[in-house]
Amino acid sequence: MKTGKYLFLIAASGMLVWQSCGNSNSGKTDSTTQASEVNEQKETVSDSLSHFMVEAAAGGMAEVELGNLAQKNGQSARVKAFGAMMVKDHSKANEELKALASAKNVTLPATLSDEHQKHMEAMQKMTGADFDKHYMDMMNKDHVDDITLFDETSKSSIDPEVKAFAAKTLPILKMHLDSAKRINEAIKK
Repeated sequence: MKTGKYLFLIAASGMLVWQSCGNSNSGKTDSTTQASEVNEQKETVSDSLSHFMVEAAAGGMAEVELGNLAQKNGQSARVKAFGAMMVKDHSKANEELKALASAKNVTLPATLSDEHQKHMEAMQKMTGADFDKHYMDMMNKDHVDDITLFDETSKSSIDPEVKAFAAKTLPILKMHLDSAKRINEAIKK
């Protein structure tokens, strides 16, 4: 009888290991792509809902990671303060998005996308004025893209809660872009 229990435990453990290996990010597919693929298999998740939430989560995670890096590698006090604002605001939005995604049965990426990871690795080697310029250029571009995504969703999403989240977050993103533009102009002088 004990042998049967042990065999069952070994088999169950083996299944867990096999399943976790199958779900890991092996480097062949990034976490954002994996989340999108999982959502495609769900009958209750629309493509537009999945696209918005996955993109918003990927961008939000990157903003937090890059904000932490800005506080460490930046030279300008304004760049460091902007990085701190990114960490604070995007962490809050990320938590709200996670709760919303959970309620909507949407899988979000667990790690940075390959593209964001490459940016992080390149920027970890930068410091001072070079970092400041690159980071603020990136923040300008990223926030223009974010505003487009959130604006579209706030106007066209058929899900009222997602629509409300996008509309609520949009003014914060616009404020970030305005700040990024002002800082970018100041550090390039």
